[in-house]
Amino acid sequence: MILGIETSCDETAAAVVTAGGEIRANVVSSQAELHAAYGGVVPEIASRRHLELIVPVVREALERAGTTLDEIDSVAVTVGPGLIGALLVGVAAAKAIAWSRGLPLTGVNHLHGHVASLYLCPLGLEPPFTCLLASGGHTLLLDVADRTWEGVVVRGRTLDDAAGEAFDKGARLLGLSYPGGAEIDRLSREGDPAAYDFPVARVPGLDFSFSGLKTALLYAVRDLPPAQLEARRADLAASYQRAIVRALVERVEAAGNGRVAIVGGVAANSELRAALPDATAAPLPLCTDNAAMIASAARYTAPVPAGEYLALDAFASTP
Repeated sequence: MILGIETSCDETAAAVVTAGGEIRANVVSSQAELHAAYGGVVPEIASRRHLELIVPVVREALERAGTTLDEIDSVAVTVGPGLIGALLVGVAAAKAIAWSRGLPLTGVNHLHGHVASLYLCPLGLEPPFTCLLASGGHTLLLDVADRTWEGVVVRGRTLDDAAGEAFDKGARLLGLSYPGGAEIDRLSREGDPAAYDFPVARVPGLDFSFSGLKTALLYAVRDLPPAQLEARRADLAASYQRAIVRALVERVEAAGNGRVAIVGGVAANSELRAALPDATAAPLPLCTDNAAMIASAARYTAPVPAGEYLALDAFASTP
């Protein structure tokens, strides 16, 4: 069994996954309420909260799985990309656990983890397929040839904001709470998505851009008196969401590469799922950051043998 640990942003997570991809436990402690007062994640606060939560979360994952560290065969941990302070908490915890038990340790790329969420039971998706990875920090269009990270080729990426970041910033402009994606999705159900014709950036190739859309929402909000803004808030949210989803779907369709899968926090968006009805979507609990996906990716990543991983380090971004 694999013990997975994930602390790349504002979720402290631990999971126990079998070699066959069965999730025995998947515990996620979110800091969303803690960061809501600031309208987004504060890295230093996130790091300190991870320090408080990492041991209780690991203990709870083992308890839910009905197992102990004596029965764990290896440890997997996110090494990046993400908030460097937050990542270091998880890496240090994983090293300590693995070292104390003489277990191999696998450093996992967070992006590979999102794709590898599709390989867990009951989905067990087999490559090849095109994958849209859309989250708060990343928006990528990927060709997935096999289950290793080396088998993944980036075909398109965002040139500025990630889709999830665009949702969060849009929610802030509309006076909604954090996390913004869920709030906009909820409010959009009460609005008219055709009320505002927000732009979809046309950039070369299969890349994405959301900065112009965010600016268009800013101007639309500024032009409305407070009373009208309150009355049109749902329409603004629905139209803004429609533009983000349209940008994502257009690139997926332009890739034209057979089977499609969607992963990442934005994959939980109801309109995106409806717009790509034939796509394989990660189950909702596996869309946002979690440790089961990290343990899943570790099944296809070479571990560092016991005693050789003290030099393992985290990284904030991928070149």
